[in-house]
Amino acid sequence: MLDRTLRWWPDAGAAVAVLMLGALEYTANDWLAYYGPVRELLFVLVVAGTALAVGLVRRAPGAALLLVWVIPLCQAATESPYVLTQIAVLAVAFGTARWGGPVTVRASALSIPAAAVAVVLLVEGGAVRINFPVPSYELITATVDQLGIGWRIGTAVVMAALLGVPWLAGLALRIAEQARADLARAAQEQAKAEETARIRDAQARLARDVHDVVGHSLAVILAQAESAQYLPDSEPAALKGLLAGIATSARSSLRDVQQVLSTTRDTPDDLDKLIANLRAGGREVVSGQDGTPRPLGEEQQVTAYRVLQEMLTNAIRHGRLDGAVIVQRSWTPDHLIVEVRNAVAADAAAGSGSGLDGMRERLAAVGGSLEAGRRDEVFVAVARIPAP
Repeated sequence: MLDRTLRWWPDAGAAVAVLMLGALEYTANDWLAYYGPVRELLFVLVVAGTALAVGLVRRAPGAALLLVWVIPLCQAATESPYVLTQIAVLAVAFGTARWGGPVTVRASALSIPAAAVAVVLLVEGGAVRINFPVPSYELITATVDQLGIGWRIGTAVVMAALLGVPWLAGLALRIAEQARADLARAAQEQAKAEETARIRDAQARLARDVHDVVGHSLAVILAQAESAQYLPDSEPAALKGLLAGIATSARSSLRDVQQVLSTTRDTPDDLDKLIANLRAGGREVVSGQDGTPRPLGEEQQVTAYRVLQEMLTNAIRHGRLDGAVIVQRSWTPDHLIVEVRNAVAADAAAGSGSGLDGMRERLAAVGGSLEAGRRDEVFVAVARIPAP
């Protein structure tokens, strides 16, 4: 309630200022006594109506515009004198352009030339009497005569300028406020779009991580299960060993999924663990490393791990069971190069390519690249990861 009252204080203050101006004009002029008590009452009503229009212009600009038209028309009809306090209509011109609705703004714009013409007609008809001091009157008439535009056009121009300047100022502030609101809305929408893009990117990364972890683990488990078919029945210990390996791979897969969902990061040593797990699954893996290993950034570590994981998954899925998987890591001054080779059958069907696309996206995110393709009966994938 108090906050609502405080919002009215500027409007009430402006109305009180107009009333005080009217009171000052009343006490400073003795010509009102010439018109009698009825004209004095009309003077008070004119001042009060003008103050009301100024007080309403922010909250009800349409009503304020209507008041500043009704008051002078009633003065003309009753032959009441026009008073200096009515200069406060300039505040109404400002307010209608600043706070009015579309209809009020258009109506106030049309009111400016209409008011200028109305003043000329009222002055010409004798309804408005302007009592300037003689020197001032002669100066005004001389200036108008020198311009050669006549008193009618001169009066209309002056009136239109008096009303037009505050109206344009209100319109300029209105446009500036609207521009600020549009900028704030655009910034809000941009922030929302960036947040949406960030969430979708995080979802895409999570989906790739889960795809890589689950796909790799299932491929290793599948390779182990297929190896069990070739064990003779006379070697139960070997079969138990393979089943234990399958259980280990499953536990490792669950752990990796938990790590992905909890956003924990893997270390560079996990590259060796990936190779060791594949070798433990019964696949022949030849691994080598050139150059001097050095620490990678956190993002590069995760990328190297996931890319090698997907490379090994593709090798298990599409490679020959009797062929070795060759993993070569090379350290150059600028990159860690990971190369995976595996033999494939000549008539092997090509994969969907989603795994390769996922690896390319991962590597591109850290400034790396991927080259992959078949060379006769060997599939070669080479990943380049920037290294400090």
